[in-house]
Amino acid sequence: MCAVSALISIGIVMGKTNPVHLILIAMLEVSGFVLNKWLLRTLLRVQLPNSIMQLHIFGTLFGLVLTWMLYRTESERQFEKEKSDCKMGLFSMLGSICLWIFWPSFNSALVKDGALGRKLQAVCSTYLALAVSAVTAAAVSVLSSPRGKLNLIHMQSCILAGGVAVGVSMTAVRQPWEAMAIGFTAAIVSTIGVRYLKIHMLLAFQCHDTCAVLSTHGLPSLLGWVAHLLLQLKDCADHTMAIRFTVFHICTLLLTIALSLSMGIITGLLVKSNFWRPPQDKKCFDDQAYWEFPHLAVRK
Repeated sequence: MCAVSALISIGIVMGKTNPVHLILIAMLEVSGFVLNKWLLRTLLRVQLPNSIMQLHIFGTLFGLVLTWMLYRTESERQFEKEKSDCKMGLFSMLGSICLWIFWPSFNSALVKDGALGRKLQAVCSTYLALAVSAVTAAAVSVLSSPRGKLNLIHMQSCILAGGVAVGVSMTAVRQPWEAMAIGFTAAIVSTIGVRYLKIHMLLAFQCHDTCAVLSTHGLPSLLGWVAHLLLQLKDCADHTMAIRFTVFHICTLLLTIALSLSMGIITGLLVKSNFWRPPQDKKCFDDQAYWEFPHLAVRK
């Protein structure tokens, strides 16, 4: 599960790095995330599910800092081969559906199955959040389109937003309506982010997010963090305990942000070196640089 944080970050820098870069990124990020988990459990006594589920926030911020350090001016004009066709879109949608189906097992893997059936409750809550987020993402995609049409890219990215958000707040979700409300809000935030936030992040902060990971994982995970805090405070009758838990919860987020940004800067300084032969602008998003395509080979 710690390796998932590396997959999230790689989605941000995909197409602008070579295979050696990806190996270095995966090694350093997984090591950093394991360190983050150890610090949370040692210093703040965070439960294992809560410490692991910080992977969405950690991976997103790590990747954003990394892509900021690897920024290319060609990003503003869009790379020549940064585009998709019908086959790629359908294949990506198939992958999103597979993730949608198996996401409940991911969220419930670390939940201990006690007398109240917490593992089954986690599975059902995730499915409810995913179902609501899928319907909401489709509706928001149509409403935000000038032509009133469904955008396949929105569906690929945003149908999982509810699963991400409810996974971060899983230990505090008790009622079905709570999971559905989280999925509904996450889908709205994610779909609007995919449509408008990606280009603004590029122009304002020079962060080229290839797969819109900020809207797919970053914003829904922060929403889940807020939902976890509010749900815990709702069940807390003691004001002193509520204040202590709030401070504790904020420290958990700040520690994760600080370590992810630090590891992203360190990794960026290492990967930015010309020693690793980064791809040229015209070779970005070009699979032929690293893979053989016999049907495209020039015959003598």
